[in-house]
Amino acid sequence: MQRMDTRDADFDQRLETLTAWDEALDASVEAAVTGILADVRARGDSALLEYTARFDQLTLPQAADLEVPPERLQQALAAISPLQRSALEQAAARVRSYHEHQHQASWQYLDSEGNLLGQKITPLDRVGIYVPGGKASYPSSVLMNALPAQVAGVGEIIMVVPAPGGELNDLVLAAAAIAGVDRVFTVGGAQAVAALAYGTSTVPAVDKIVGPGNIYVATAKRQVFGRVGIDMIAGPSEILVICDGSTDPDWVAMDLFSQAEHDENAQAILLCPDAAYIERVAESIERLLPSMERASIIRASLAGRGALVLTRDIAEAVALSNRLAPEHLELSVEDPEALLPDIRHAGAIFMGAYTSESLGDYCAGPNHVLPTSRTARFFSPLGVYDFQKRSSLIMCSEAGVQSLGRIASTLARGEQLTAHARSAELRLRETD
Repeated sequence: MQRMDTRDADFDQRLETLTAWDEALDASVEAAVTGILADVRARGDSALLEYTARFDQLTLPQAADLEVPPERLQQALAAISPLQRSALEQAAARVRSYHEHQHQASWQYLDSEGNLLGQKITPLDRVGIYVPGGKASYPSSVLMNALPAQVAGVGEIIMVVPAPGGELNDLVLAAAAIAGVDRVFTVGGAQAVAALAYGTSTVPAVDKIVGPGNIYVATAKRQVFGRVGIDMIAGPSEILVICDGSTDPDWVAMDLFSQAEHDENAQAILLCPDAAYIERVAESIERLLPSMERASIIRASLAGRGALVLTRDIAEAVALSNRLAPEHLELSVEDPEALLPDIRHAGAIFMGAYTSESLGDYCAGPNHVLPTSRTARFFSPLGVYDFQKRSSLIMCSEAGVQSLGRIASTLARGEQLTAHARSAELRLRETD
């Protein structure tokens, strides 16, 4: 794990190198994804079956077998332990409650001339949620993607999840049952994104695709954007911890591990003005790491993209945080609310020593689908608003069009768009 000091002459360069992430622009991945998208668009179910056999080692006799029967979801719900079911249901209730606060309603008003203006909020008809498979199974991702869509009133929720070797995780399927997912298909990768974007005889086309995935999924989402909506382009998981030295160093070390264990490209950074405390955290990391089940992944992540950074003070740490716009930001300080006004860019902000990032991943309530790779500068967490669209409302009164029509006519003729001008002018009353 790199050691850095903001006072060093090469600090800025080293930080930029450490935090740079451009794998999503890999030319070979781009080419492979382009080919898969085109193939699924042209051949539909046949292409899906071939890619599922090739990439997931799952050979199916017909495309209909890609769909998981509804009764299989209920079987999974019955198969998990009572403790697991209770945890899923409690987490779902909290996530649903939080997102219900985000629900937006249509609105309208009359201006001084009697013109009606407003906005109509409408849920999307059908969305697709991508749930990762592979190195880990993520029932929490099912809840975080499906529940805000359900709160928004989406008509149909389609889930795709890879099933390597035909293995399906009962917790994932149980979460789908609890979250009200309508249909589930065992397909993953770029081919799943293609199926959702273009539709096949078996997999229906959707209006928007949400949920994280690997580089092929992220690249595919970027390529189909415009045909369908997407939530964001997700990169590797990130955590940035600002600490004043008041938190148990074991807690901070484990918080860094919590993101590093996702994969080797995940990023974990500590910013702290106390050099002695940083050494204590480093000691905790060395002592605790061998006991972790995913120690090799954590070690690779910390070695390749992790850092312990000595700052001049907490204010500089906050400034660096805004520069990095992290996915997860922990304010592990005695008075986190005092720092909050100065935090401008972060996907989610975890305040105080007792608030581990993992609580947000599972059950606190806010969504864990968050912007990465500095995109928190302009992206927000996934929410109900991602599953609603807005239509403007305009209804002019006879009196109102007299003034609006003249304004429009003047501006349209200034742009040499005569038909625009005359369309407005025809509705004007003749004046003396």
